Amino acid sequence: MTIYIVDIEAVDTRYTKQWKEHLPTQLQRATNTDVEVISGGDTPQATTPGAFLNFGGTNVYKSKQLEKIGEMFCNGVVKDGDYFLYTDAWNPTVVQLKYMAELLGVDIKVGGLWHAGSYDPQDFLGRLIGDKPWVRHAEMSMFECYDDNFFATDFHIDMFTDTMMDNYDVDMDKAIKVGWPMEYLRNSLVQYSGMDKRDLILFPHRIAPEKQVDIFKDLATHLPEYEFVVCQEHELTKNEYHNMLGEAKMVFSANLQETLGISWYEGALVNAIPMVPDRLSYSEMATPEFKYPSKWTEDWGAYVMYRGELVNKIRDYMENYDDYMVSLDKQRTKLNKDFFSGAALYEAIADGE
Repeated sequence: MTIYIVDIEAVDTRYTKQWKEHLPTQLQRATNTDVEVISGGDTPQATTPGAFLNFGGTNVYKSKQLEKIGEMFCNGVVKDGDYFLYTDAWNPTVVQLKYMAELLGVDIKVGGLWHAGSYDPQDFLGRLIGDKPWVRHAEMSMFECYDDNFFATDFHIDMFTDTMMDNYDVDMDKAIKVGWPMEYLRNSLVQYSGMDKRDLILFPHRIAPEKQVDIFKDLATHLPEYEFVVCQEHELTKNEYHNMLGEAKMVFSANLQETLGISWYEGALVNAIPMVPDRLSYSEMATPEFKYPSKWTEDWGAYVMYRGELVNKIRDYMENYDDYMVSLDKQRTKLNKDFFSGAALYEAIADGE
């Protein structure tokens, strides 16, 4: 048996670059199975503004992956029992993969990790394409192609199925919550966890409408005693970003879209207090100490109404920073075990052999 990783293109400043480096080794070690990566070659680094990939370049990348997969079938490389893992399930080449496997009589298993899609109204696809039949049919077709549909959180599964069940018969047994295989972060960020802290609050998210950066910027005007930094407004290398994270006392979110949230986990790993709304994936992931009521930032009008409460909450975190360290340690433990470990993913793949 061979596990083939059909990977997502790497962007240097995002976790996709780290997945290229770490996931094959982690998967091989956990399953004691040969692992090979099917790459699309060089990656276009200029992502579409507000997105995490290039909408044109990603299709060039996927087309090159499909060419390699086709050649593998032509040459008899793919065998019964092989497993194909798509690290981005929104990859239409899985349809052609199933076409080749079934018509050529090769018994393979296929799994895909879902990040986003049109079923999320706050995602690019949801905002710009919405519920047009072609995109919903495409997503449902890809879902059916996968034997294992992997999601990082229950919130994401519920959002997918609630949207799709209006028009499709969704087989819930194919949807599996596994968290993401990012255990490598614990080691790679340990060097930043003991840094001296300063009165710094970070906005570590993409600059996009669903992230509500204007709320963060307005809070800065009401809390001049603290330094507020929007990370994506600076051309930071990954190391520079992690250094800044190591110096920060807080990371802040008012997100309207989040199916996991890697940046606030990175913050927790280096002792930056997360302040997140009680909605989306945060509701199941965050411990009570670090959640604020969702209604405080549901939109700009709500924010203006509850701005005073947010200001007071931030001051409490900043002025009583040390008092929250025991709670933050418990938060880290929960995130490490339930959401940022590949153990459940590796077990599901091994069971699918």
